[in-house]
Amino acid sequence: MERPILMRLYAAAILLAVFLSGCAGTGDWSSDTPTKANPKSSKAARVNLKSQSVSKVYAPSDNLWLRIRDGFQMEPMNTPLEIEQVRWLSARPDYVNRSMARSSRYMFYIVQEVNARNMPTEIALLPFVESAFVTNAKSSAKAVGLWQFMPATGKDFRLTQNVFRDERRDVVQSTDAALDYLQRLHNQFGSWELALAAYNWGAGNISRAQKRNQAAGLSTDYESLTMPRETRNYVPKLMAYRQIVLDPEAYGIVLPELENHPYFIALDIDSDIDVALVIKLAEIPTEEFHNLNPSFNKPVILSNANQQILLPFAHAEIFQANLKGYNKPLSSWTAVKVAKTENVDQVAKTLGVDVDTLRTVNGIPRGMRIRAGSTVLIPKTSRRPGDVSTAMAENASLSLEKPPPPALKCAKPAKGGKNTKCSSSKSGSKGNSSAKNAASQHKSASTGLAKSAKNASSATSANKGGAKTP
Repeated sequence: MERPILMRLYAAAILLAVFLSGCAGTGDWSSDTPTKANPKSSKAARVNLKSQSVSKVYAPSDNLWLRIRDGFQMEPMNTPLEIEQVRWLSARPDYVNRSMARSSRYMFYIVQEVNARNMPTEIALLPFVESAFVTNAKSSAKAVGLWQFMPATGKDFRLTQNVFRDERRDVVQSTDAALDYLQRLHNQFGSWELALAAYNWGAGNISRAQKRNQAAGLSTDYESLTMPRETRNYVPKLMAYRQIVLDPEAYGIVLPELENHPYFIALDIDSDIDVALVIKLAEIPTEEFHNLNPSFNKPVILSNANQQILLPFAHAEIFQANLKGYNKPLSSWTAVKVAKTENVDQVAKTLGVDVDTLRTVNGIPRGMRIRAGSTVLIPKTSRRPGDVSTAMAENASLSLEKPPPPALKCAKPAKGGKNTKCSSSKSGSKGNSSAKNAASQHKSASTGLAKSAKNASSATSANKGGAKTP
């Protein structure tokens, strides 16, 4: 891939980094001072394309795995459960190697943020347990992303979930939120084992389990609590990955080469831009773009949503150069709010857009109506030339409903008759079945993560805790 290019680019780099305006000057790529007023702004190495150059960013090239090992702080458990998890993983080297390879895009950033918070670097391995580093992983409980955030927890940590993006899948934002959450749990429970168990099971459940033990005169530490099997295995799974990182050869695992510099750089977006155009200008494979930018739900990236795009260093420089020479419109999409509840055909006619385009780009199943107040994406025209507004970019929602059942037509009774026969103008059962199927299609969750041990592009478990064990 671009690894040889990156190695050449950074072969001459020294340990002292040259930082951007949004980065700290302490020799660390992380920064507590975001470049924008929004506190959720990326703390990744970041470039303003109008005033800065990607080529001015450098980094050291030490082995990242050494840095991870040096940061381990948790005590090995050496329990039968941990031994069982190590055996399970070591018996599946192909599965582990695929997960390790996927982690190479994200691990530097996660380790950097873990170090900045003085957390044990075992925490950087947690996405192996949660998602096997599959960015679009989705559990049966609707937890998504590297860190498997549930919808409500994501909202608690200000992760935007709307028509245009789901920041639970955003590499930078979800990492920041997950580490915030784990720090909060550690402060509450006083140990990383309990904090991790609470991350999996919920803080309320851990507190209640502790109260039950207190009432029974029992200890309230992690090992003493009664908890579900998934949670009981959760910390041992993490510690099993710790063991593998410490001594991969002992388990027949080959760790991918991880240089101690950023894999990606974050670029500010000053105007709405199509995803397809970013991929073209960056000269990057579509899959690679989506691996780094999995939060985007639509074919356009909105400047007024305080968004940035993540690109590998070499391709970020290519993108910057190509963008400067590009003189055509950057975006071909805009968004509008639907005024009244109508079916897709009616809305398309009102807006003057192709009905199939409207349905496809907005993910609207057949047989569903668009409720009033919903935001839909439509092709940009001379009548609607501007970028999507901040209010719409931040608050857009799409609400669908089944159409009402067809009105019944009742035949007039014969003179002196008592009975009347009523029938639908259309086949009610067939129509309802179609609408039900469409609604089911719209709401369908991922088929689960359990198949991913055989497939590198899917997740590892239908449960929140990553790969299932016997």
